[in-house]
Amino acid sequence: MGRPLYLSHPASLEHDPRLLSPGHPDTPERLLALEAALAERDWLGWERRLAPAASEAQLELVHDAAHVRAVRELCEAGGGAIDADTFVGPRSYEAALHAAGGACELTRALLAGEATVGFSGMRPSGHHAERGRAMGFCLFDNVAVAAAEAIASADLQRVFVLDWDVHHGNGTAEIFRTRRDVLFASLHQSPLYPGTGPLHDAGTGEGEGYTINLPVPPGTGPELWMELVERVVLPAAAAYEPQLILVSAGFDAHAADPLAQCLLRTETFVAMAARVRDLAARSGAPLGVVLEGGYDADVLAECVCAILPVLAGEDGGQEAVASGRATSDPLVARALEQFGRWWPVG
Repeated sequence: MGRPLYLSHPASLEHDPRLLSPGHPDTPERLLALEAALAERDWLGWERRLAPAASEAQLELVHDAAHVRAVRELCEAGGGAIDADTFVGPRSYEAALHAAGGACELTRALLAGEATVGFSGMRPSGHHAERGRAMGFCLFDNVAVAAAEAIASADLQRVFVLDWDVHHGNGTAEIFRTRRDVLFASLHQSPLYPGTGPLHDAGTGEGEGYTINLPVPPGTGPELWMELVERVVLPAAAAYEPQLILVSAGFDAHAADPLAQCLLRTETFVAMAARVRDLAARSGAPLGVVLEGGYDADVLAECVCAILPVLAGEDGGQEAVASGRATSDPLVARALEQFGRWWPVG
């Protein structure tokens, strides 16, 4: 079995919304800070690999062909605004292809047994991109493309996607909302952009019960967040018996992040990484983590450097990994009632 695998590509640095929107928070400096911190640590011993570009056929597993073409043509024309938050320049399409391609290459390598765990550290992020629309800094839904590619190429029946970005992963939720081959769970602040992901939305049709939305209020700290992870997300995911686990890993629920008001700490992300790693070990499923948000560059670097050793099974400090304490928060009771209809939560 190979070493833990880290995917990246220089194209991620060529996408810069500040060309059209000065002060935009999604900057190349996010990745520059992260990669500098990892280089100081000799990349923590992880194998590094350049991310290939996704093909348009791969993108079209989850996106309309017209959407893929529109993004490509806008970039080829020099770039422009897609909406009030989402901007592209001449190199943004290439960056987005490699971001989606990195997630796909990660899952391919995991399923081929080349590594048991991996991280795709790319931008632009993806989880807001809908089937036919770019939004929320996202052009293509990287984790959704990777999940769909894994299902199509490896004939998987059960992929679990956990989204711990502070913003609801509306694109991923909508892409898979009628399907049972992906169990999607999202913890996110509400109210907050994009305003989706209420507790009562559990998917539709054949996919009812396979979407787990856990909105939390501004000011939520580690105790409530981890209680929902441990009492709702992990029991449901374990019962699902996933063949592949993917994480949409944003770090913007950290207390220091400028775009939201949750109060997580670096140790909270370590705790989640440890829990998901243990779930993967019990399920016999490979684990891939795909970067999403996180807009304080130093905090982003600190969090990723902290979770990578844990993902690789090199704890060295399990006693410091906090558990979610019972909070008596009514949200927990409502979540248990909601998802207990489909899963053995509690």
